[in-house]
Amino acid sequence: MSKLKGKVVLITGGARGIGAETARRLVGRGAKVVLVDLDREPLAELEAQLGASATSIVGDVCSLEQMQAAVAHGVQTFGGLDVVVANAGIASYGSVLAVDPATFRRVIDVNINGVFHTVRAALPALIERKGYVLVVSSLAAYAAAPGLVAYNASKAGAEHFANALRPEVGYLGVKVGSAHMGWIDTPLVQDAKKDLKAFGKMLEAMPGPLGKTVSVQTCAEAFVEGIAKRKTRVSVPGWVNAVRWLKPALTTVIGERETARRAPEVVPLMDQEVLALGRSMSARTAELEQQPEAAPTA
Repeated sequence: MSKLKGKVVLITGGARGIGAETARRLVGRGAKVVLVDLDREPLAELEAQLGASATSIVGDVCSLEQMQAAVAHGVQTFGGLDVVVANAGIASYGSVLAVDPATFRRVIDVNINGVFHTVRAALPALIERKGYVLVVSSLAAYAAAPGLVAYNASKAGAEHFANALRPEVGYLGVKVGSAHMGWIDTPLVQDAKKDLKAFGKMLEAMPGPLGKTVSVQTCAEAFVEGIAKRKTRVSVPGWVNAVRWLKPALTTVIGERETARRAPEVVPLMDQEVLALGRSMSARTAELEQQPEAAPTA
């Protein structure tokens, strides 16, 4: 019998990418999912595809009240909550000198405050069932990349949030994990590759496998296994966990040598491309940001 059968899992950023594929696989293993997103159309389409094992609600992770409403909706629909996956996230383009300050603040708001609101809203229900929290961080928490400062900082913050949360709720029976992925073939990465030649050059500059892209399916399967086993860390691919141990070395002069060598080429090019685009985020994100409620998915 699957460990996931009958479990209720709330996923933010559930309409697309990793969140949507994780939801499909969870339902395939007998779980029920509560999908939260602001992208209404794909959210409704996915709920319809998944049938009676899924429910959805439009909600902004930047609002604690809306996340409380999402949790209440899930509990009312399925009778409780066993797992929350704090997955919603966005990224910005451009160096510290070039990025739009409002976009920088929005990335921090979605990627850090959004995690807090999601977890804060879900904890009472999770404590009741001795559940599990999966905070979606990134390889970026271990290895930083120029031109993505807001994303790097926010994902490092998300990881440390999970680390601090773990002992706070562990004695109450709630387990906490953080997920750390390399580059996943999500809309976020696809849009960056499409918008910026500098992004591709940055990936090429990363040593070894650090610049490689992994499928959404591979990532979602790792998430599902992490949820089933209530893992402390989910690494996608597996070698990402080694980078965690190498983090002190990666922030030395030697560890940063290759990135520093390519920076004079990559950073000015990225900033020029951002200026030409007239935006510090993907077109998809920018479009959603024009709506009254907006926060695209990772």
